[in-house]
Amino acid sequence: MPELPEVETVVRTLGGLVVGKQIERVSVHLPRIIRTPDDVEAFKSLLAGQTIQAIKRRAKFIQFILDRDVLISHLRMEGRYGLYQADEPVEKHTHVIIHFTDGTELRYRDVRQFGTMDVIPLGTETTTGPLAKLGVEPLDESFTVDVLRQLLKDRSTKIKPLLLNQECIVGLGNIYVDESLFKAGIHPERPARKLTRKQVASLHASIVSTLAEAVEQGGSSIKSYVNGQGEMGMFQQSLLVYGRKDEPCVRCGTPIVRFVVGGRGTHICPKCQKK
Repeated sequence: MPELPEVETVVRTLGGLVVGKQIERVSVHLPRIIRTPDDVEAFKSLLAGQTIQAIKRRAKFIQFILDRDVLISHLRMEGRYGLYQADEPVEKHTHVIIHFTDGTELRYRDVRQFGTMDVIPLGTETTTGPLAKLGVEPLDESFTVDVLRQLLKDRSTKIKPLLLNQECIVGLGNIYVDESLFKAGIHPERPARKLTRKQVASLHASIVSTLAEAVEQGGSSIKSYVNGQGEMGMFQQSLLVYGRKDEPCVRCGTPIVRFVVGGRGTHICPKCQKK
């Protein structure tokens, strides 16, 4: 599933391609992707005639800011967008096509069919719909060491599942949680409330630096992820533990191990991240 760096990269690349384009009409070939409104014809009618004013990211969601509404899209496992000329062949698994008045089309393709789309009135998108209960943005200035300390305070939950909770901190998924915990030297099963002040500060720095570096490198293309221009990310070449089972730790040479925490495959160095 694309995480914060991948979605941020998609937003940045799509912005240069579609901002300013006016929507002529919308084709929907897989109605269950559309969640709000629950009537597909109403969904298409709402979008027709509006212009894309901006594209933003909130957590792992893409926000297409329109004249009157916000189209909120979640890519889930393998969703992707691409801009095409209207006469180009439509690829299999293309489920939503936004037809622009200039003869181009923004196509949403999703092999796994898990993606979602919601149209929410502009100005209410943070209080209703899928964005309403999201936590703090880890690359925002408001995400400080003190904020992280308060989020972890008195929480007996294991630190990894807590970091994956989008109502706590948004945008973090399996890859970047594993990487951040390794950099901070914290075992993923350690209860959140038992982290020392020094560990919390280290974890905060690790989260911010890992995400910032991943965004700079265009995200991680572990499976099928590409940005809005069809380009792969490069951060997978910098991964320290994720996907490196049995390979030597870059710090101490101990083989990386993989096990399950909270139902998620987890990679650690057993020497650098003692329980």
